[in-house]
Amino acid sequence: MRHHFDRRRRTLKWAAAIGCLTLAANATAQPAAPWPAKTIRLVSPFNPGGAIDVLNRVIAEKLSARLGQQVYVDAIPGASTIKGADVVAKAPPDGYTFMITTMSTHVNNTVLFTKLPYDAAKDFTPITQVSLGSVLLVAPATAPYADLKGFVAWAKQQNRPISYGSWGIGSSANVYGEILVNGFGMSLNHVPYKGEIPAITDVIGGNLDVTFSSPVGAKPQVASGRLKALGMTGPQRSAAMPEVPTFAEQGFKGFDLAVWVAAYAPANTPRAIVDRLQQEIATVIRLPDVTQKMIEQGQTPLGNTPEEFAAAFAKDAPRWTSMIKASGAKPE
Repeated sequence: MRHHFDRRRRTLKWAAAIGCLTLAANATAQPAAPWPAKTIRLVSPFNPGGAIDVLNRVIAEKLSARLGQQVYVDAIPGASTIKGADVVAKAPPDGYTFMITTMSTHVNNTVLFTKLPYDAAKDFTPITQVSLGSVLLVAPATAPYADLKGFVAWAKQQNRPISYGSWGIGSSANVYGEILVNGFGMSLNHVPYKGEIPAITDVIGGNLDVTFSSPVGAKPQVASGRLKALGMTGPQRSAAMPEVPTFAEQGFKGFDLAVWVAAYAPANTPRAIVDRLQQEIATVIRLPDVTQKMIEQGQTPLGNTPEEFAAAFAKDAPRWTSMIKASGAKPE
């Protein structure tokens, strides 16, 4: 009990402190020379070709044109974004290294790994939330139900556990699946995959009952008639697939939290540089072609200030942390 209390206290502590501590430390820091004066590295802690890596390359290209210096993407995948994040945490805080990553780096990983090489609350400076996103639950087109209520009713009538896929233990998809289990009395078996595409392939092939997917992963298969979309997570419908109703619209509560993509610099990066990066990223993601690409991926461009990012993090991270723990994911 004592251990649980201490862990909960630590969780709340970093959730509240992750933005304000690093922002305060950087408030008076100033770059030693005009910035940027050389090439900038954007660390992408994902496999090349993945949705966020592709977005990072688009942003890097646009930033290069605006900043007058090349911004190149350094893909450092591995260990649920930990490898790439650690590189950024240990980089010089001079504005020439930053990363764009998912919330896993600062939320999921703090729950799923007992020892990280970086301190999520102290080793980074928040720049901006690049976007908010949603995922959807999909089933085979031949499934004998058309919506979430139909799926739940059908699943409860089966004499076997129903399988659902995700892109990893403790992922947002895993969390959403366990909400179905815990909140709606369903018997579901979680099948973690290394990505959403293999899970989609297994649903189409009849080897998996349902899976969670990003809109960019599922939309082509829904459009071609191979899959049917049952519902979208998040607080509102996704512009990528506006015809798909949210879980909440169908009477399913607990799926309103959106996942996010965010930019971070090493701790103690001068505030002037952080502000410039935030402003430039916010401008870039509002360019029509970039916005359209993000919408196609199921993401809503955001680009908030470091303070707004820190406030949003302090509000949402504890909720995500509680849900990840409730999912049954065990720390490694």
